[in-house]
Amino acid sequence: MQITKAIFVKSSPDEKGCPKPDKPEYAFIGRSNVGKSSLINSLCHKKDLAKTSAKPGKTQLINHFLINDTWYLVDLPGYGYARTSKSNLEKFEALISEYIITRKNLICLFILIDSRLEMQNIDAEFMEWCADKEIPFCIVFTKSDKLTRNQLNTNIFKYTNQLKKNWEELPPYFITSAETGAGKEDLMNYIGENLQYFVAP
Repeated sequence: MQITKAIFVKSSPDEKGCPKPDKPEYAFIGRSNVGKSSLINSLCHKKDLAKTSAKPGKTQLINHFLINDTWYLVDLPGYGYARTSKSNLEKFEALISEYIITRKNLICLFILIDSRLEMQNIDAEFMEWCADKEIPFCIVFTKSDKLTRNQLNTNIFKYTNQLKKNWEELPPYFITSAETGAGKEDLMNYIGENLQYFVAP
């Protein structure tokens, strides 16, 4: 599947302010500075659709983009940014959990992971929480262009092996780069294949 049209719809402070749940949604989330906005822009073929910033924590609202007039791509606030205030952290955590748990048209949550890093506790805990809440999710490894092929293969092997210690079956995962476009086709095909299963709530 190809994205031929991507339009910003609105930013919402909470799930109640989101657009009417009459279209399937795919949401992207990850730790701050994981390359989420860059990946979204790459998928949508627009350089400034999602706002990128050198300062982590730029996304603080639920951002909806209408894709091909048929589904929503959702940019969620990043989690685990230690420099923000404790009250803001609690606010973001409540915002994220409310959206994920109550949004009936959410087809899949894409959890972004920096492919250069070992497994972080906050990512592992978030995936466990999603599994406990029976939220369908995929893992998207980002910034694969920053590593050699051998380094990348080694890191992904270590990461998936770590997951296998606690998981009987691994969630689907994609290895991507916003710079080179690597993994974009596989990710978009996965979205396209799952659109058919949407039933309006």
